[in-house]
Amino acid sequence: MSAPVFLVTGGSRGIGAAISRSAARAGYRVMLTYVSNGEQAEDVARQIRADGGEATAVQADTSQADEVDALFLAVDAAGPLAAMVYNGGITGAPSRLDAADPATLARVIDVNLVGAMLCARAAIPRMSTRQGGQGGAIVFMSSRATAYGSPGECVWYAASKGGIDALSLGLSREVGLDGIRVNAVSPGPIDTGMLSEEKRKSALALSPVGRIGTPEEAAAAVMFLVSDAASFITGANLAVAGGR
Repeated sequence: MSAPVFLVTGGSRGIGAAISRSAARAGYRVMLTYVSNGEQAEDVARQIRADGGEATAVQADTSQADEVDALFLAVDAAGPLAAMVYNGGITGAPSRLDAADPATLARVIDVNLVGAMLCARAAIPRMSTRQGGQGGAIVFMSSRATAYGSPGECVWYAASKGGIDALSLGLSREVGLDGIRVNAVSPGPIDTGMLSEEKRKSALALSPVGRIGTPEEAAAAVMFLVSDAASFITGANLAVAGGR
C-alpha cells in the first residue's frame, strides 16, 4: 500500500524545504513543488531519499489552474493525499503602494492567495470523506505581516496573507464535516533567503526573545497541526514569531 502523500508547495527552499524533510521523517511520501529552480528542488528530494524517505519534485506554477490540475493528477498517481501545505509566497520589489507596479500587485495576489484557493479546491475532493476520501489536513502558510501591515515595503503582501487568514478560517468551517481540518501558521522573522540583512537587524532589535526563528521551528508547527495530536484543532492560526 502506498504511503500517504504530503504535498508541499514551494518546497525547494527555506520553510518549505524544512517542512518537506519533516514530513518525510514522519513517514509520508512527499511531493514538493517548485516554479523555476528545479535543481534546488531535486536536491531537497535527493536528500530525503538518501535519508530513506520518499520524495518527488514537481514543477508547477500554482497560480495557474491548468498547472494545478496537472499537479494533482501527479498526486493521484503517487498515492492518497493526506496533507497539503500551501507554502507559496512572494513579496515583489519593496516600495510604497503608490509606487508599486500593478503587475507586481497582481502577481503577488495570484501566487499567494489565488494559488492557495486553487490548490485547496483540488485537495478537498481528494480528502473529503463525503466524496470517498480518508479525510486530511490543510495548512496555509500565512505571515505575521498581517499584524504589522508592512508599510512602506509591501502592504500588498500583508494584504494577500490577510486573505489567507480569512480563507483558512472560512474553509475550516466549510469542510469540517468532510473530515478535513484547515489551519494556518504565521511565521514572524525566520532565517531564510527572504530575510535581508536590514530586516534581520530590525527583527533582532524588536524580538522579545532576542533572536529570529529557524525554518525547522516553523516546520514543527506545521507538523503538529497535521498530526493526530491536533485532531480537535481547526480554524486556528499559530504564530511562530517569538512573541511578535
